[in-house]
Amino acid sequence: MTTIADFTVTSNRGEEVDLSDKLGKVLLVVNTASKCGFTPQYDGLEKLYQDYADKGFEVLGFPCNQFGAQEPGNADEIAEFCKVNFRVTFPLMEKVDVNGDDASPLFDWMKGEAPGLMGSKAIKWNFTKFLVDREGNVVKRYAPQDTPARIAKDIEKLL
Repeated sequence: MTTIADFTVTSNRGEEVDLSDKLGKVLLVVNTASKCGFTPQYDGLEKLYQDYADKGFEVLGFPCNQFGAQEPGNADEIAEFCKVNFRVTFPLMEKVDVNGDDASPLFDWMKGEAPGLMGSKAIKWNFTKFLVDREGNVVKRYAPQDTPARIAKDIEKLL
């Protein structure tokens, strides 16, 4: 059986991140963008991270430029934007595609584990979120309009 531990991703600093190191943590994996109507959710994501990090929770942000070209910057520009505007301290990964032939294998797997409405596997927009339990299994998928605050109760159940 596949879990998140079977994937390696790249941080926004170009370092490999073996997600097997995240086993034992509850994760919220999000495709993000800096110029989106949902960008203010960075505040809520950071609040979740601050509130639950000491209990074994982590947010992983994956910038994506596939929706309206709303993440045009490079890794340094994205990190600076997130730090200055939203005081983001949770890990940001390298920019990825979440749909199509060049989609990140991690996102392809998560989409299959937790399809969207009517069984759709495609991610429809920025700030789609996937909740992953301590064993590395995708528990639930959240739509972009689902605010981080609305996810808190689900996170608490897994901690």
